Amino acid sequence: MMEAARRTAYPPIGDYALIGDSRSAALVGRDGAIDWLCWPRFDSPSLFAALLDAERGGRFQIRPIGPYQAVRRYLPDTNILETIFQTSDGVVTLRDAMPVAAEEDKRAALLPEHELLREVEGQAGAVDLEIVYDPRPGYGQLRPALHDQGAFGWRCEVPGGLLLLRSALSLTADPGGTGARGVARIAPGDRAYLSLSYAADAPFVAPSLGDAARMRIDRAAEWWRAWADRGAYQGPYREAVVRSALVLKLLAYAPSGAIVAAPTTSLPERLGGVRNWDYRYCWLRDASFTLRALLALGYRLEAEAFLNWMLHATRLTWPELQVVYDVYGAARLPERELAHLAGYAGSRPVRIGNDASGQLQLDVYGEVLDAALRFARVGGGFDHDTTRMLEGLGRTVCRRWREPDEGIWEGRSGRFHHTHSKALCWVALDRLIALHERHGLDIDVAGFRRERRAIRDATERHGYNVRLGSYTQIFDGDRLDASLLTLPLYDYIDAAAPRMTSTLARIRDRLGWDELLYRYDAATDDGLPAGEAPFGICSFWGVECQALAGDVAGAVRAFERLLGYANDVGLFAEEIDPDTGAALGNFPQAFTHVGLINAALTLAACDSAAGADRRLETEAMEKA
Repeated sequence: MMEAARRTAYPPIGDYALIGDSRSAALVGRDGAIDWLCWPRFDSPSLFAALLDAERGGRFQIRPIGPYQAVRRYLPDTNILETIFQTSDGVVTLRDAMPVAAEEDKRAALLPEHELLREVEGQAGAVDLEIVYDPRPGYGQLRPALHDQGAFGWRCEVPGGLLLLRSALSLTADPGGTGARGVARIAPGDRAYLSLSYAADAPFVAPSLGDAARMRIDRAAEWWRAWADRGAYQGPYREAVVRSALVLKLLAYAPSGAIVAAPTTSLPERLGGVRNWDYRYCWLRDASFTLRALLALGYRLEAEAFLNWMLHATRLTWPELQVVYDVYGAARLPERELAHLAGYAGSRPVRIGNDASGQLQLDVYGEVLDAALRFARVGGGFDHDTTRMLEGLGRTVCRRWREPDEGIWEGRSGRFHHTHSKALCWVALDRLIALHERHGLDIDVAGFRRERRAIRDATERHGYNVRLGSYTQIFDGDRLDASLLTLPLYDYIDAAAPRMTSTLARIRDRLGWDELLYRYDAATDDGLPAGEAPFGICSFWGVECQALAGDVAGAVRAFERLLGYANDVGLFAEEIDPDTGAALGNFPQAFTHVGLINAALTLAACDSAAGADRRLETEAMEKA
């Protein structure tokens, strides 16, 4: 009973929505609670962490007193969240945003370094709202004293900075003086603003409320719509594609161009389980697919910024590549547990940092060099130093591809000869050869050609199980792995080739749950207790492979069913509970949204190709 009660204190993961300003982000619950916020950047210690401990974590909540129903949406083509609370007495709207502005607007006005702005507007009747402000910095370990500054709001000092809440609604300090609460009646036409701001390096700016606050929300809406309009995609499923692009923009750290995997840490892959990881960092394995998505959607500036961050980060550990870096390219991310936090729905441990930073994953060389080639294909160039750096990565591949590694899924049971890793080593050398032959990079590729042949020979000999009719997770093994579905996406093999079509069939048979796909066989020993759900990105890889193999209609059906697993505002987590459809793992997950975009692009390309074939067939018939 106690365990069940603990879990009911936590909203479903899919009940959250994300707001942000491409520097940090907050999770807002359907109940109007900001249960997760890290300032000044994604991987900073949290200011609110009720997401990971409902009692100790702290939150900033605005909701009706008594029963209500909540309907949510993002304002069209923006990352501004609107929650409509409907009660028996009336209707009130809550809008949440982290203001963003064009550079000329920033030069014209004095703005806070970081701000979270909440607008309450009465729509009908009269609704009594309760406001709870309970900051708990340092992942819930601190309870700073609040100081009532009168018209200037509620001030508290937090490690590294100053936090200020300005509220048009009256608040009263809690008995302990570390939080504040209030009750307000909102009638039709009433508008009230609450502004939470933070400053560390810049001079502190106390933001204005009233019309000035309304202007900041309007300006942010204009900024997001202008950004969305820059996108070039006009194909099918545009709404889902644009929402996914907006998620990627939220998860981009604007000062460096990095894109974090998720804004959260330790959301469990299984309730009560221990597969709880910190994803507030940048994985090189995301590089190629992320560049593909951004470039295809027309976001050249974001793609170039991401590539520049990647080249900067990789220089710091060159000629070796690490798996994961922080938003500025730091490579040491020591993992530790926060024993004082209960974990989401009792799912311990809560971790910060990530020991994957110390693993060997040979696939990252292929992903980085494939991203470099994608950039070159759209006219991007590389200077002499970058060319030497890329060539050095190829030499590292030649030296190390015969070694075992931990593989793309960061297993903690040791190193093995992963088929996916070997194939991506082939990709790394193949891309360097293409950069030399097609884009003029001054690279000595003779050795790369020789090793490329050797990698393919080894992969085809040891990575494909003839009895199973499938590529396998490790050399000379018999277990399957959904990462093998990326092989045709990297042009290692044609999706319609017999070895690949049979691999897709085996993976769908053994790892599939309808259109959902698990990462690997349940019997696989990855060094952790069993228990995870199907992976979003793997499921979208399955769609791409199915379409590229020729079953476009089946791929469309699978894709449309996958879209149904998004939450009410279009967000996907890392994993999907196959029984309930609930979101699991860190949320929202950039890699899942990248998978959605790329699957939509593939379906659009297949539809376009089919249309061209039909036109040619019609023309031929007319001529006949």
